[in-house]
Amino acid sequence: MFTGIVEELGEVTAVEILDDACRFRVRGPVVTDGAKHGDSIAVNGVCLTVVDHEGDEFTADVMAETLNRSSLGVLTVGSRVNLERPTAVGARLGGHIVQGHVDGTGEVLERKPSDNWEIVKVSLPADLSRYVVEKGSITVDGISLTVVDAGPDYFTVSLIPTTLDLTTLGHKQPGDPVNLEVDVIAKYVERMLGDRISSEGAAGR
Repeated sequence: MFTGIVEELGEVTAVEILDDACRFRVRGPVVTDGAKHGDSIAVNGVCLTVVDHEGDEFTADVMAETLNRSSLGVLTVGSRVNLERPTAVGARLGGHIVQGHVDGTGEVLERKPSDNWEIVKVSLPADLSRYVVEKGSITVDGISLTVVDAGPDYFTVSLIPTTLDLTTLGHKQPGDPVNLEVDVIAKYVERMLGDRISSEGAAGR
């Protein structure tokens, strides 16, 4: 489990195209400190497994399913990526509960800078809109953010200078894809309420 608090801005140093997958090598001195084979590291919000670790770089394999459901497929050598290690048991939950299981991708639509923050508008797939609410949580490229405005096919977030300086959202431009993970609690509530309604409906027949 992650919290969406990015630890560092890493860099893709190698991309190997396989038959039905990709192998990425990523530089990240902070997240590789103490890393070992089998550990998890979130890359732009996608939970990946460390295959190999040498110095301040690690290698991870990305299957076709993940490439199809996320924006990792557009990464090239030199791409900057948000990196986060799993949350340690007993640690503070600085953001919100993030699984590293991307629900879909959006696209940066618009940026509106101001003196102390910047409003970013992101497109929202229709099947995810019901999980996104004003002042709720959403993960964008692995960053835990608060929704400012939730529309039928978009949402906006307000970014402070720290987020702009230390994450990929400081560099994303209109048209760039981003990974989205909605609040898992909303999905569980929907499932439980759906099962309850179905059971009550069956009992009433």
